[in-house]
Amino acid sequence: MSLAVVYSRALAGMDAPLVTVEAHLANGLPSFTVVGLPEAEVKEAKDRVRAALQNARFDFPARRITVNLAPADLPKESGRFDLPIALAVLAASGQVPAERFPHFEFAGELALTGELRPIRGALAMTLSACRERRAFVLPESNAREAALVEEATVHPARSLLEVCAHLAGRATLPRCEPPAITDGRSYPDMTEVKGQAHAKRALEIAAAGGHSMIMVGPPGTGKTMLATRLPGILPPMTQEEALASAAMQSLGSSGFNPADWKRRPFRAPHHTASAVALVGGGAHPRPGEISMALHGVLFLDELPEFGRQVLEVLREPLESGRISVARAARQAEFPAQFQLVAAMNPCPCGYLGHHNGRCRCTPGEVARYRSRVSGPLLDRIDLQVEVPAVPQESLAPGPGGEPSATICARVAAARARALERQGKPNVALAPREVDRHCRPGARGEEVLKQAIARLGLSARAYHRVLKVARTIADLAGAPHSAAAHIAEAIQYRRFDRG
Repeated sequence: MSLAVVYSRALAGMDAPLVTVEAHLANGLPSFTVVGLPEAEVKEAKDRVRAALQNARFDFPARRITVNLAPADLPKESGRFDLPIALAVLAASGQVPAERFPHFEFAGELALTGELRPIRGALAMTLSACRERRAFVLPESNAREAALVEEATVHPARSLLEVCAHLAGRATLPRCEPPAITDGRSYPDMTEVKGQAHAKRALEIAAAGGHSMIMVGPPGTGKTMLATRLPGILPPMTQEEALASAAMQSLGSSGFNPADWKRRPFRAPHHTASAVALVGGGAHPRPGEISMALHGVLFLDELPEFGRQVLEVLREPLESGRISVARAARQAEFPAQFQLVAAMNPCPCGYLGHHNGRCRCTPGEVARYRSRVSGPLLDRIDLQVEVPAVPQESLAPGPGGEPSATICARVAAARARALERQGKPNVALAPREVDRHCRPGARGEEVLKQAIARLGLSARAYHRVLKVARTIADLAGAPHSAAAHIAEAIQYRRFDRG
């Protein structure tokens, strides 16, 4: 009897738990059994492995083969276990030396020819593998993204034969060096937006403090243009943020493109998206649009056209910054630290308040249209901004105002002040931290009391006004929130004014 042990990784949300692949060869009628809670695609690995070994000119052992994927209570899915299963079978049958297995982890899907095909989640698995101080052998097409983890040792391989030659010492797989990546921050520029000084100011405040924002205005006023330019004025991503965002992208079906390194994600799902598409889920929980926008922007255009149930799933992640997907068989937790930007028309026809007087919507129709977005969700959106029609004279050829680089510099300086003061953006402050860092002066307190009495602000809205005012003060370089900062923050609570 022969036994071999190979290491690999599974995926459980953002985590990549270690999987021990054990292959045991025993006497008896020839058979090939995979145990350890494998899903259908893992069970099919035995047919891919058999064909790959035979086409690579290895002997497929005519014995009773049992492959165990431990731990047994962790569900295993996808074809990433093909390569470690094949290596374990080869080592158990004495065709490949097993002495170097403890120093490596393996993942890759096998073609019937023995070639290696790309897998999902390579970057997330590499982050876990490097903590165990093991080298990771991956398909060549996944190696560049995995090499973004600077501490990791990644070996790209094109086929099963190359991996076996490396383990036998007949050839050496090269170490994949981190790709030389230029600055990926190429975004549409703010100068292309004509007029809308008020909305631009609100967008700058949103970027500086990480605040959520909704824009309300007729069609063609620049709401989508403004939203697409928000990533270009956000502060540059830190190394930690870039790794977390890239690891999340690698969990998606299309994987992560190294050319997008340190580029803020911008996700804009269509209004027909389901609740599961936004928060994630499925039989094998995968991240939704909320998590794919990690450290970036989630833009919801035509907000009232989304299903009511779909919009309500945003309420919890806007507060907690995390998504827990619970299913009968498994659970997964994904980060949800995103910046929400939404846009909507003021009425069903879209032209309420437009200077052309085209709107004929009744007050009841307008109220029903706006009620599609619930009050609790609006209460969680910090900046509520009107985007009116642009005057014709503002559309004349020429620059449309400050470039994104200039605004980004101010935003980065304001964000740096917040991080130096409290170690987190203003939007992430807890109630006790709001009392400590955002308390205004006596005049500001008086302005805020008047606003609460007149607008009927909730306790949540009260704290959010203080956070926005603190961000405005940071942009101005002020040590405390003054009355003018409080007043400006209050005027962004558009829906609280009715």
